[in-house]
Amino acid sequence: MREKSPLTVVVGIGADGWPGLSEPARAAVLAADIVFGARRQLDYVPGTAEKVAWPSPLLPALDGLLAEHAGRAICVLASGDPLLSGIGTTLIERGHEIRVLPAVSSVALARARLGWAAEETEVVTVVGRAVHRVTRALAPGRKVLVLGSDPAELGKLLKSRGYGNSKLTALSELGGPDERIVDGWTPGAGALTVLAIDCAGPGLSLLGGLPDDAFEHDGQLTKRDLRASALARLAPIPGELLWDVGAGAGSVGIEWSRAHPLNRAVAIERDEARAARIERNAETLGVPELRVVLGGAPEALTGLATPDAVFVGGGVTVPGVLETCLATGARVVAHGVTLEAELVLAHACQKNGGELTRISVEQAAPLGGFTGWTPARTVTQWSKP
Repeated sequence: MREKSPLTVVVGIGADGWPGLSEPARAAVLAADIVFGARRQLDYVPGTAEKVAWPSPLLPALDGLLAEHAGRAICVLASGDPLLSGIGTTLIERGHEIRVLPAVSSVALARARLGWAAEETEVVTVVGRAVHRVTRALAPGRKVLVLGSDPAELGKLLKSRGYGNSKLTALSELGGPDERIVDGWTPGAGALTVLAIDCAGPGLSLLGGLPDDAFEHDGQLTKRDLRASALARLAPIPGELLWDVGAGAGSVGIEWSRAHPLNRAVAIERDEARAARIERNAETLGVPELRVVLGGAPEALTGLATPDAVFVGGGVTVPGVLETCLATGARVVAHGVTLEAELVLAHACQKNGGELTRISVEQAAPLGGFTGWTPARTVTQWSKP
């Protein structure tokens, strides 16, 4: 682990500039030898400290800049709350020791202007991320604030997801002399604009078991009832990582990721067309950060971050697949539809313990002039907590 740099003070500053800072925040800025920040933020503050505007791109240069000025009193300016998708979070993640003096965030100001309670508002940041991640937050009557999105791009996304009739509000330069709040969105919103969505559109459950037609697929799909059973035993917990081995359409990894915004998944798929299809499904269903690894297991599992849970939807008879997954110490759920796969899973259960279940699903369908049951292939499921 990298050695921490000397304590850096991170000061949140709003669109109201220097007058809006608290006395402790002003004192921290004035006591600094060097102040880093965006050019507009640096223009707000007085004092004799050296002022350095962040380069673009910032992340590759960040550690080097702070190391270059080691031993000096460093102050970093941030927009509003530095720990709300801000530089404060980035510094902590990169191992820097910081002291944070926040200002009122643009999110808090936006909620105040709209009269939206914190507990009923979801905040989605797309700064440096795909706009598709907003999809996961959309639900009828839901209130969503989006940070860092282009209005035209977000508006196009809402229409494609059936939310084109939502009430839209753009809130710019909140708390400053140029504050502006308008209904609807206009192109070219600046960095200090929050886009608000009062959602009107179709609902899509966050629980496991989305309809099969929610996914683009070629038949290689863990069907709805089996998927719900697998996810119940995989038991996603916020912040955990899943391997979806032999992912097919990516349905299990996608639903795992939709369960909580901090959940992560890696889909391992050897077929190139299916791998591309997984990426499209992940975007459509609001989890574009899902990672797709093109390759066959167990070889493609080498070097991946250690998972908390593993789903093996295909390839249980391939030598080394189950062994590699079990060696991670993760929770494992595996499905098999052939006699050979069932024997492998039965042996795995006998050797490692866990739960062995046969799942048979039948659906009512027309049968002549009547209705009869149409069975799907019986699936053997092995789960090891």
